[in-house]
Amino acid sequence: MTDNFPPEVNAPATRTFEHCRFWAKNGIEVTVITCFPNFPSGKVFPGYTNRLYQSEYIDGVRVVRVWSYMTANEGFLKRVLDYLSFALLSFIAGLFIKTDLIVATSPQFFTTWSGYLLSKLKRKPWIFELRDIWPESIKSVGAVGSDRIIGLLEKIELFLYRDADKIVAVTDSFKENLTRRGITSQKIEIITNGVDLSHFQPQPKPQNLLNSLELNGKWIVGYIGTHGMAHNLDFILNSISELKDSSIHFLFIGDGAMKASLKQQAQDLKLKNVTFLDAVPKDQIPHYISLIDVALVSLRKSETFKGVLPSKIFENAAMRKPILLGVDGEARNLIEKYQSGLFYEPENRQQFISTLAQIKQPEIYEQLANGASKLAQNYDRNQLALRMMNIFKELS
Repeated sequence: MTDNFPPEVNAPATRTFEHCRFWAKNGIEVTVITCFPNFPSGKVFPGYTNRLYQSEYIDGVRVVRVWSYMTANEGFLKRVLDYLSFALLSFIAGLFIKTDLIVATSPQFFTTWSGYLLSKLKRKPWIFELRDIWPESIKSVGAVGSDRIIGLLEKIELFLYRDADKIVAVTDSFKENLTRRGITSQKIEIITNGVDLSHFQPQPKPQNLLNSLELNGKWIVGYIGTHGMAHNLDFILNSISELKDSSIHFLFIGDGAMKASLKQQAQDLKLKNVTFLDAVPKDQIPHYISLIDVALVSLRKSETFKGVLPSKIFENAAMRKPILLGVDGEARNLIEKYQSGLFYEPENRQQFISTLAQIKQPEIYEQLANGASKLAQNYDRNQLALRMMNIFKELS
């Protein structure tokens, strides 16, 4: 059960699909309950209609899509209505699906409510796949100001953790967060994000794309992903305005709640070294990663985000792209372990600029590119999916 699934291209959709595809190829009958693709714009993708119910097969995986209230990834109350509508309709659809095991993913949080209720009615075990500490993460970006609401949601959160037969967390920090709050460590397994090494491989820069974007001769810093409240891209644009090196160009690819305001900000700052592109299909992402020299991974400065391990690290690393990282904590530890990128303190403008200059030095760049390759090899998505499949066998 997941709110995001291809043809959406965000990290939760990719992780779920690549895991499910692997499980299906290895003899498991997999059904995904999801909504019609609409993230992050809130508009249903071409080829789909937001109808009550639809079933299709993608790479051996049965995909059941249900109606949901759709809204752009902005505005807290509308998003809650979006999430609740999917939780309700996914629960109803789940009543008619034969299953031995239920996996419910977070984000978004309300999907796990549906998984919990189905597990009780069907008397089947369920796994809480923890991809975000919610509601803590929405509190960290100021999306909810009411301590009373946050407190209520955290009580529900802890109840669901305790009830789940297994929790699959994506980072060590998430496990530490839960055990610190009283959840037994024995029921928590860590399956990190990773990368499909057959899909993301080093390749030369595409000359046709360089020509069409007028980026020949530029040293390109690329950000590919959601342009949301948490990603701190407004800070990046303000920092770019102070750069002296005219050879550096920034390429932002994706959509999200902040996209329009970021484009306006770049215009107000009269930035000449920034290009914005719309989101591209998943199968084209390697083509665009091959265009860049360095991958930017950025989040706002927050204790919450110290436990996050962004999936874009792995995809870029697999294509030998060093990481320019503005995320402290677990993500920083990872890139420093493999020497696959350089860290700058989030929201520290001078450190961002100096780290960018450092990563551009040829000797350092080559060392980091080699480290990125080593990192990716140790986070093969198929091996991670196999580990999660073994958890299924323990519960069956």
